[in-house]
Amino acid sequence: MKRIRVLIVDDSATIRQLLAQILSRDPEIEVIGGAPEPAVARQMIKELNPDVITLDVEMPNMNGLEFLEKIMRLRPMPVVMVSTLTAEGTEVTLDALALGAVDFFAKPTHNVGSTLDAAADELTAKIKAAASARLRSPTRKTPAAPQSDEKPFEDRLIAIGSSTGGVEALLEVLSHFPANCPPTVITQHMPAGFTTSFAARLDKMCRPHVHEASEGATLQAGQILLAPGAVAHLVVAGRASWRCHLVADAPTSGHRPSVDRLFHSVAKAAGPKAIGAILTGMGRDGAEGLLAMRRSGAQTIGQDEATSIVYGMPRAAFESGAVERQLPLEKIGSEIISLARHTAAGVT
Repeated sequence: MKRIRVLIVDDSATIRQLLAQILSRDPEIEVIGGAPEPAVARQMIKELNPDVITLDVEMPNMNGLEFLEKIMRLRPMPVVMVSTLTAEGTEVTLDALALGAVDFFAKPTHNVGSTLDAAADELTAKIKAAASARLRSPTRKTPAAPQSDEKPFEDRLIAIGSSTGGVEALLEVLSHFPANCPPTVITQHMPAGFTTSFAARLDKMCRPHVHEASEGATLQAGQILLAPGAVAHLVVAGRASWRCHLVADAPTSGHRPSVDRLFHSVAKAAGPKAIGAILTGMGRDGAEGLLAMRRSGAQTIGQDEATSIVYGMPRAAFESGAVERQLPLEKIGSEIISLARHTAAGVT
């Protein structure tokens, strides 16, 4: 069995040692070295040819973002960013994902050893997903601005689920939405603290308003609501008027927030008035919920394999029969709006 060869780049010797210990427990992973800063890492990459790099954000001489940009320009390879849960750290991590990093792992600031140990399964899963991920260009073409429709889509509801690779995938999809798009709810797997910054970033870069979901928020045209990371499941309730509810119970399908929980609630609340889309991500969260949506009469879309960073969630949904249409990422946003427009106009 060929093991995944990992290089750890972090200026903290303690973190390098802890990450190496955790990753080395998995028989499918081999830690081939650790580098305290980018200059050393550059030489080790040339000599050792790792399959995956874990990269710290703040390091001496050159920060992780600058080094990542050089890696993706000169020698593209899967990179998992390691970032602390600070406001600055979340912003830089989102920048890193835009530059081409596959995923990120939240580095604790307190009780580091025990906290890292508790997150061992998450870390190893991210490394394995990165090793098989499809690298993409960090550049994204901006489509022509879609025009707002004269009539809002009040009678339609859009639900989207994503995970690994979803930060940039969501930006691509939402860039096709007009300012008065149908009310939209999104679950993207993220740690606590990241979704606030991510929602603010989407709000600046998209025409509709994007916010982190709050308890009891009414779903309205031109509004996109994002499930708060790790805090609660986002579910939709009501029929005459759709509202958001945040449910802080146990993980579903291994996640909180869970795409399955969102999709199941939308199937019940909106039925044939809904459109569901499942994007790139590892695992199978969302497959059962999207199938429930399709069975309730909703139209469903899955991202295709060729454009998925990790074709896990879309594959599970497609193989379960939950996906009505499978499309490349760049066509999903406009297809969602087209479906909403035609159905709203009475076209089937």
